[in-house]
Amino acid sequence: MLVTAHKIAGAAVAALRAGDKLLFVGNGRSAGDAQHIAAEITGRYRLDRPAYAAVALTTDTSALSATANDYGYEQVFSRQIEGLGQRSDVLVALSTSGRSPNILAALRMARERGLVTVGFTGGKGNEMATACDHLLVSPGDDTPVIQQIHLTVAHGICETIEQAMISGTARK
Repeated sequence: MLVTAHKIAGAAVAALRAGDKLLFVGNGRSAGDAQHIAAEITGRYRLDRPAYAAVALTTDTSALSATANDYGYEQVFSRQIEGLGQRSDVLVALSTSGRSPNILAALRMARERGLVTVGFTGGKGNEMATACDHLLVSPGDDTPVIQQIHLTVAHGICETIEQAMISGTARK
């Protein structure tokens, strides 16, 4: 389903408030963006506040290379999700093309395990639509522009998460 950043942030906040975690995947520059976004959530975006549970599955070179060697590159993220993902966690999958086999496999595994699935893609990323509970589609097919939009939207989501989690803490 196509959604707004507000709905994606709402799904993330609901997961974090329930004690669940956010998992991020992507290839190439999108892998870097996945790491960047996870760091904004575990570290800080703008405010000093408690750390929230977020993991970029792009960072463990031993897990990535062993899985690629033993199962093929298509499984590098799905194996990690199978081992680490829990029902009601949120998987955020970034793919400018929306056709990366390892990203699609990760989304399928997340669905099987009961994770909430979020996709960030470009205008031709229709293949992700059936695997995502929430799909953000950047218009066009110019990869650098798509990536800029993804990161800008992700920062807005981080802002919303931070504000919602802090206000939720204040009410307790």
